[in-house]
Amino acid sequence: MTTEVTGQKMLIAGEWKEKDETIEVRDPGDNSLIDTVPAASANDMNEAIEWAKQEIDQKRRLPVHQRIEILNRAADNVNERKETFATIIAREGSKTINEARDEVDRTIQILRISAEEARRIQGETISFDQVPGSENRVGYYTYFPVGIVGAITAFNDPLNLVAHKVGPALASGNAVVVKPTSVTPLSALYLGEALLDAGLPSALLSVVTGKGSELGDPLVKHPDIRMVSFTGGLETGEQITQKSGVKKLRMELGSNSPVIVLNDADLESAVEKTVSGSFSAAGQNCIGVQRVFIEKDVVDTFTEQFVHETKQLTMGDKLSEDTDMGPMISEDEAKRIEQWVNEAVEEGAEILCGGERQGAYYTPTVLTNVPKHSKIACEEAFAPVVSLFSVEDLEEAIKQANDVNFGLQAGIFTPNIDKAHEAIEKLEVGGVIVNDSSDYRIDAMPFGGVKGSGIGREGVRFAIESMTEKKVACFNLAR
Repeated sequence: MTTEVTGQKMLIAGEWKEKDETIEVRDPGDNSLIDTVPAASANDMNEAIEWAKQEIDQKRRLPVHQRIEILNRAADNVNERKETFATIIAREGSKTINEARDEVDRTIQILRISAEEARRIQGETISFDQVPGSENRVGYYTYFPVGIVGAITAFNDPLNLVAHKVGPALASGNAVVVKPTSVTPLSALYLGEALLDAGLPSALLSVVTGKGSELGDPLVKHPDIRMVSFTGGLETGEQITQKSGVKKLRMELGSNSPVIVLNDADLESAVEKTVSGSFSAAGQNCIGVQRVFIEKDVVDTFTEQFVHETKQLTMGDKLSEDTDMGPMISEDEAKRIEQWVNEAVEEGAEILCGGERQGAYYTPTVLTNVPKHSKIACEEAFAPVVSLFSVEDLEEAIKQANDVNFGLQAGIFTPNIDKAHEAIEKLEVGGVIVNDSSDYRIDAMPFGGVKGSGIGREGVRFAIESMTEKKVACFNLAR
């Protein structure tokens, strides 16, 4: 598929700006040039922040009814161009066209939920007379926006991740400066256009494109950025915590999500859902299944069925509706996971299927006998690779599931409510999904993890809580 390269502009406070230096956006499937975007400088980032600061300083905060109207109109704008958005997502990233359409639907929902939650940002009265001597005092607390939110997003959900930051930020009365990843920036620019067309005041949103090495520090270190919302890798997240200074942080830093399959599980359902959870978006999913712990009595049956279903997946053209899995985001990433798998095999792991690379494509891969200390078992693979482990019982499964520095989400398959509750209580994760894979989420639920998986929670209402501050008002009525 050919695309006319028009040269996209970046959005700084309502103005679409060009730069002499540009970044090429290429389709990872065939390395074809899709478009170019400006390679912004630190000065461009500072300009975007300064415009946002002027808007915030002038106290021109949008009334709630306007926030609601703008977010709903933006959702309508995305809906009217659904296929355009889906094609952009599929071409600049790894998702198939069907996966991309699902992402557009989620984005529309996020914008509408943000509009709904904007009307629900409410405080409470405080009973000051609970303290002796305060009988004549009454008051309440309310919420106010932090000011300017700096948003940094990853490639795997190039539209949805931006919406998860921009929607709540605008709903709660903030300005927001977005730095999308340089490999998938087009979706963010198109969303910015949809919001401007919906009537958003220009200074409240900027989408600054460029290299993270150039723009990251100016964004996270800037004193007027009062919150950083970041989705990406653990190493970068750790750097942000060291550089940001005293400000709010919300970070989702990935995982290597476990799924537990017990003897009493519905194996057909467990296989179907776990295969889907392992290989959607070419495995480049923070809650995608990476490790499966199966009780020993059913491990052979589960493994046979799992491998069979994995082999049925069709890998190829992302724009074909018959394709189940596209390429990884780059050939370098495919080479990385190829090396990880080869290292695991050298250490004793066995490849049950897959394990082959062609360019950026890496076949859906199932491993067994994986050493617990290998990278593929301990770190976030972020690739279409899943490891199967036999365990004695639930206790061992939970112990092994917890034995990593990640804890975003986990899944467990069992009809036994007591065992399900034991897993919920003991698994060190931010969410436990029962009778489904770890790869399940709705955008209204609190989403985030523990340990190296990050800080805080997304999900619209919970993101709004982090993007606001409480202020107490107390009246002394004594005369």
